Amino acid sequence: MNERLQAMTAARKRSEQLTRLRALARGQSTVQVERSGPLERCDLCGTTLPDDHRHLLHLVERRIVCSCEPCWALHSGDPEYRPSGMRTLWLNGFDCDDELWGRFQIPISLAFFMRSSVSQAVVAFYPSPAGATESELDLDAWSDLVQRNPVLDDLEPDAEALIVNRQSDPPQHVIAPIDECYRLVGLVKMRWEGISGGSAIGLAITEFFDSLRAKAAVGT
Repeated sequence: MNERLQAMTAARKRSEQLTRLRALARGQSTVQVERSGPLERCDLCGTTLPDDHRHLLHLVERRIVCSCEPCWALHSGDPEYRPSGMRTLWLNGFDCDDELWGRFQIPISLAFFMRSSVSQAVVAFYPSPAGATESELDLDAWSDLVQRNPVLDDLEPDAEALIVNRQSDPPQHVIAPIDECYRLVGLVKMRWEGISGGSAIGLAITEFFDSLRAKAAVGT
């Protein structure tokens, strides 16, 4: 038992050293890394993670799992997990008018839509101060949306989602990895103030979509 504990401790130290080396390669000092706050750890094994670590989606609980490279490789084929998607596709000319959007009956103008392999259906979520809130979806409305925008036929189940932002003018539409969708949820939850949410949320949402657009391929 002592030998196993020593081996785990040594492996953790090596991982922490690797994190510091990666930080140095990005132009950061070791002191800056240590002062930046608690180091993030793998949700599966507890190993320290770099900032650019992988994510898995727990399919049943619909939560994002932070993962080191070995755990990502080991568990990405497990039936309860799905690796987050890889592509970010900005959709210019997306066809969704006010009438079609209204049929979804989503109470706010910001949501994401994903194909769930667990429920064998398309589900919609919108950010709230409590986290990701599921909204009952009008399947006929979704079918009409796909008919108008065939790119949605290729939406990878569980791994990616269509994000719709109708708070902007014109509205923004992007296919993004599922961990980005939950990052948006986390931003809204973290920045929410008072009853209405406050002004900080609008800025956070704008910065979020700017970051997606900066790294996105463009689809029509």
